[in-house]
Amino acid sequence: MQDQNHEILIVVIIGALLAMLLVGFIVTILFLYQRRQYRQQQELARVKEEYDQEVLKSQLEIQETTLQSIAQELHDNIGQVLSVVKLSLAVLPLEKEHPAYMPLQNVREVLNKAVYDLSDLTKSLHTDRIAQIGLAESIRFDLETLRKAGLVQISMEMQGEEYRLGDQKEIFIFRIFQELINNILKHAKASQISVLLNYLSDEIFILSVRDDGVGFDLPEKKNSLSPKTGVGLKSIFNRAKLIGARIAFHADPGKGTFVRMELPLIEQRKA
Repeated sequence: MQDQNHEILIVVIIGALLAMLLVGFIVTILFLYQRRQYRQQQELARVKEEYDQEVLKSQLEIQETTLQSIAQELHDNIGQVLSVVKLSLAVLPLEKEHPAYMPLQNVREVLNKAVYDLSDLTKSLHTDRIAQIGLAESIRFDLETLRKAGLVQISMEMQGEEYRLGDQKEIFIFRIFQELINNILKHAKASQISVLLNYLSDEIFILSVRDDGVGFDLPEKKNSLSPKTGVGLKSIFNRAKLIGARIAFHADPGKGTFVRMELPLIEQRKA
């Protein structure tokens, strides 16, 4: 009887061990399955992120190519037509006493301004020129054009000695700057715009733009973005994301807006 009980105990122990092994096996299989699922999800997320980045990059490159084509067309066609009209008016044999003399002078002044404004516009749109003269000079040129228009008071400060960030990054940052200025002119009702370029650190580049306009509620603005009204902000955030920059808006209704863009340089230089 004792031997029988001993055999039963052995069977129970072996059964328990087998059950524990089975449970351990099942748990291991489930763990490996979940781990594999997690890795697959991570891989899918990585592939989707890379795909989205490539799509966004292609869209922005197409946009830059389009802007460059527009600039070239404006320069080659409209610019030449305006120049021909300007020369034609200049050779008209009118004396000062002629009734049409003063109106003609006014037309010439307007035409001269149109020629200069068109030239400034084509320079601002042309991607190659941005890469050629650099980010700081491109921003300075745009601000000087805005200052001449007399719409707002402009101030620009550059801290540190300028270094190049790479053609593509500088083009994207310049387009971000242009969109910020465009938003200020369209919506902020500002009287002053201040721009700061910070080159003091070799680890991070900073662009900041401040205005004294009406400001806005950024969370509400982002939540209410529509295909028509949200293009500007989307363009800003998309470009910043593509070059690895961080951009922050500090805006209160009635108190103006401060925008700060930071571009880390260490990781990008190692890459």
